[in-house]
Amino acid sequence: MMMRRLILMVLAWMTILGLAAAGDAAAFFRADAQLESEPGIEIFVREIRASMKEEVGTPVLLIHGGGPGSLPNFDPAVPNYSLAEDIASVGHIVYMMDVRGFGNSTKPAALDSTDAEAPPAVRSDEAVKDISAVVDWILRRSRESKAALVGLGAGGHWAALYTAKNSDKVSHLALLNAQYGVKAPWKPGKAFADPMNPGAFNPAAGAFFLADARGLMADWDGEIPGGDKSQWRDPRVAVAYVKLALAGDATANTRTPPSMRIPGAFRKEHFEMSRGRKFWDAKDIRVPTLYVRGTLDDWSRPEDLMALHAELVNAPQKQFVVIHDATHFLHLDRPEKGRAAFIQELLVFLGNRLPADKAGKKK
Repeated sequence: MMMRRLILMVLAWMTILGLAAAGDAAAFFRADAQLESEPGIEIFVREIRASMKEEVGTPVLLIHGGGPGSLPNFDPAVPNYSLAEDIASVGHIVYMMDVRGFGNSTKPAALDSTDAEAPPAVRSDEAVKDISAVVDWILRRSRESKAALVGLGAGGHWAALYTAKNSDKVSHLALLNAQYGVKAPWKPGKAFADPMNPGAFNPAAGAFFLADARGLMADWDGEIPGGDKSQWRDPRVAVAYVKLALAGDATANTRTPPSMRIPGAFRKEHFEMSRGRKFWDAKDIRVPTLYVRGTLDDWSRPEDLMALHAELVNAPQKQFVVIHDATHFLHLDRPEKGRAAFIQELLVFLGNRLPADKAGKKK
C-alpha cells in the first residue's frame, strides 16, 4: 500500500507539473446543463472532460461552499487554476454544480425578501435535494453506480450530509476546510451572533446577505499573511473570481457598488455546528473519506479534524491532511501556497486514473 501510494503521488505530481508546463495548450471539453431538482428549481451543472472518448471510472462532483458558486471556485478562466481541469486531466469526468440560490441555479423567492427577520434561505436539506438530483443525473449519464464528491467549506457539510444518507451512491468523499458539529471556538461566530444574546444566531440576519467585490475578497485577504497578496495569489485569479461571482446574480448591477445575494442558512447552521449541533454523524459515513485543512483557514478548526478522526469509525478508509500556512481558498492560491499539495493528495485519494489520452484503453 505504501509503495502504491508513493507511485500515485509521483504520478500526481507529474500531472501537476505537466499542466503547468502545458499552459493554454491543453484542450478541455465543457458542456453546461440545467436540470430540475424539484418543481420550479433548476440546478446549473457543468461537465468538464479532457477527452471525448468513452471513459471508464468514477465521475467526480465538485460542490462549492457558502459564497460564490462553482465556476469562480473550480473553473476560473485563468490557465492552470481550474481544479476541474486538474482532476479531468488524469481521466476523470468532472462535474460541478450550483446549489439553489447560488451561482447560475434558480434563485428562490426568499432572495427577493426585504424582511430582516425572514428565515435564512437555502437550508442544508434543500442543498441535499439538489445534490441528490445532480448525482442521480450523473449516474444515469455515466452509467456508473457511484460518484465521488468533493466539497469546499459549507459544500463539504452538504456533501457529508448527503453521503450519510446515500453511501450506496458515493465512491469517495473529500472535504476541504469543512466544519463538523463539535463545540469549540469559531472565529466567524462572533459576527453571526445575536448582539443581545451571543449564544444564539442573529434573528435579524435575514434570508440572505450582500457581498460586493471587496466583501467577496475580505475573508480571503484576511487569511493571507502580509500586505502584498499577489505573492500568495495570482491577481488574475482574484479578478476572475469576483467577475464570475457577480455574474451569477442577475441583480448584481442594480446595486451600487455591484453586489451579489448569498443565501444565509449555511451561516446559521455552521453557527449551531460550532456550538455542538450535529446535522450529520460521522459514524454514518461508510465510504473512503479524505479531510484536508489549511492551518490559516478560519472556517474549519483543528477540533473538527480531531472529532472526525475519532468518529469516522465506519469509513473503510480515512485520511487526514493538514497543509501548513494554507488558506480556506488554497485551491485557488499559488501552487506553492497549498494548491499543489492539495491537488496531489486529492488525485492520489481518487486513484489518479490514467492520463486522458490513454483513458479507456485496455492493457
